[in-house]
Amino acid sequence: MKDDLLELLWEGLLETLYMVFWSSLFALAIGIVLGVTLVVTEKGGILEAPKLNKAIGTVINGVRSLPLIILIVLLLPLSRLIVGTSLGPTAAIVSLSIGAAPFLGRIIENSLKEVSAGKIEAAKSVGATPFTIIFRVLIPEALPALVRGITIGIIGITEFTAVAGAIGAGGLGSLAIRFGYQRFREDVLIATVIVIILLVQIIQWSGDSIAKSINKKRYKFE
Repeated sequence: MKDDLLELLWEGLLETLYMVFWSSLFALAIGIVLGVTLVVTEKGGILEAPKLNKAIGTVINGVRSLPLIILIVLLLPLSRLIVGTSLGPTAAIVSLSIGAAPFLGRIIENSLKEVSAGKIEAAKSVGATPFTIIFRVLIPEALPALVRGITIGIIGITEFTAVAGAIGAGGLGSLAIRFGYQRFREDVLIATVIVIILLVQIIQWSGDSIAKSINKKRYKFE
């Protein structure tokens, strides 16, 4: 193990965590809007609007069909416009957020669709408004599934940062490519893989724990 290994890993880990945190936050904000809109505007939904639903679905499918590295390249001008540069972790957040948002949107849509139609009808029968149904019925009832889905999304973003590292985003992915592969540093390559695996495991464990905690509280009060 060379003297600079821990320093390189620490720097790469901090950059990856920085990208994952902000990309997840922005992607989740967009994804929630997309997912909820898809559910409530579908045929028979509480705010039925088939044309809007189809338009949003088409955009989501279009973005999701693009390979991430191509999407990142296409969004480089936008990154430069927003943050003033197309290189580094901050620039990558723009591309990662936009790339992950449709993925999270679909996950959130599927989670919300697990809510029993009977509970929605019951809320309608007592005069609940669409927004009340969304925030008092749909989201609370789907919360455990949402947490698990969002966990998968964050893990996906963690993997995306490794891809973004190939074009100058920094982080553990860039470290593995620049030092591990291009400079033939097997110690860096192996250590980077181990750190990424551990990071993914921690995220998965945290998500599962939160979902289980929500379920326990729900069963306690039911």
